Amino acid sequence: MTAKDKDLNDLFLDTLKDIYYAEKQILKALPKMAKAASSDKLRAAFEKHHGETEGQVERLEQIFELIDKPARGKTCDAIQGILDEGKEIMDEYKGCEALDAGMLAAAQAVEHYEISRYGTLKQWAQQLGMKDVVRLLDQTLQEEKKTDQSLTTLAEAAVNLAAAA
Repeated sequence: MTAKDKDLNDLFLDTLKDIYYAEKQILKALPKMAKAASSDKLRAAFEKHHGETEGQVERLEQIFELIDKPARGKTCDAIQGILDEGKEIMDEYKGCEALDAGMLAAAQAVEHYEISRYGTLKQWAQQLGMKDVVRLLDQTLQEEKKTDQSLTTLAEAAVNLAAAA
C-alpha cells in the first residue's frame, strides 16, 4: 500500500497500535516508580494507576476486536523518550527530596501524552462511525484526565512542598 492509498482508518489503526505499545510500557514502568517513591501518597497513586492501566489495556484489546484487527503494538518513540526521562530522574535524584517531585512530573508527562492520543483516537473513531469504540476510548480518556488532576493535586498539596523544604 502506497502512502497515497492510506486513509483515516489506517491512521486510526497505526495510532491505536502506538498507544497499545505505550500502555504496555507504562505497565512495566509504574511498579518501578512506585518502589522508588518515598511519599506513601505518590506510591499509592502509582499503584492505583497500574490497576487502571491494566483495564485500559483490556479496553484497547476490546477495540482491536471490534475493528477485527489483531491486538499488536507498534514501537512508540515518544513514550519511550518520556519513560527514559523518568528513569533518568530516578537515577539522578535517588535519595534526594526532589525525587518524588521529579517522578510526579514525569508521570504527568505520560498522562498528557495519553490524553492527547486518546482524545485524537476518540475524535477519529467518531468521524469513522465507530460508536462502541468511541465509548471505550472516552472511558479511558476520562480516567487519564482524572489521574492527571489527582497528580496535580498531590504535587500542589504535598510532593512539591516536600521537595522545596
